[in-house]
Amino acid sequence: MESTLAPGAVSQGVRRITLDAGGVTLSALLCEPEGAPRATVVAVHGGGMSAGYFDGQAHPELSLLTLGARLGYTVLAVDRPGYGQSAAQLPEGLTVAEQTDVLRAGIDDFTAKYPTGVGVLLVAHSFGGKLALSAAAHCTGDGLLGLDISGCGHRYAVTPGVLRKGLKHIARHWGPLRLYPPNTFRSSGSLVAPMPEREADELKRWPELFAALAPRVRIPVRLTFAEHEGWWLHGEQDLADLAAQLTSSPRIVVDRQPDAGHNISLGWAARSYHLRTLAFLEDCITRTGRDA
Repeated sequence: MESTLAPGAVSQGVRRITLDAGGVTLSALLCEPEGAPRATVVAVHGGGMSAGYFDGQAHPELSLLTLGARLGYTVLAVDRPGYGQSAAQLPEGLTVAEQTDVLRAGIDDFTAKYPTGVGVLLVAHSFGGKLALSAAAHCTGDGLLGLDISGCGHRYAVTPGVLRKGLKHIARHWGPLRLYPPNTFRSSGSLVAPMPEREADELKRWPELFAALAPRVRIPVRLTFAEHEGWWLHGEQDLADLAAQLTSSPRIVVDRQPDAGHNISLGWAARSYHLRTLAFLEDCITRTGRDA
């Protein structure tokens, strides 16, 4: 269903829609290719952001939505439960487990109404990566091809007190300012949103939640860490331990994105990262033995 949402520029060809997620109304941004899509990307943003994170306005090359559509994929960026249009309905937000049920219902609503090609790749950033891993852990063979997650590890590089301060830690969230186009902070103002309380309460629990979820993920996973990532430990031993816990995944790719900060999709490195994301999607499609 088409929707009139909070103001904020979108790229040409991107439109705003809503999804019925089991009684919760989720707002989203949608960009479709000409003709039938090869596959669909569903993108979920991090804490304190919104769906527009994947449609960066500071430079034409930043948008995952328009790039994906140009290359033949449908791209849907969803405002997570407690953000966008659902913020009024869920003022305190939801836990990761509760968000999982809502997101899956929203994806089901979308796939029932729009052509999606051979399946869905979940692309996620930061806190959205937690939701993506939870969704995959509860996957029951319903067309989810793989996960592509950036800015989400399993061991924090900061204390719980620092975690709660979130967006106030500009350096950790963004890294060196030279990594971003000049108008980034002006154009990104409409992307920022308060982190709901119930979501924030779960931040400190993530290491134990990850340990429970990771062995249940049975689809390919790609994890990307920016060169200037400040929220997560991402040394070689940390990443080896992270990958080792994904015991049921048939393929695990751990990448590093040079010249990037935590918010990879808003920086100059966005196009490089997004192209690698879509290449990973092609690998996932090949693995299924299906074609659009």
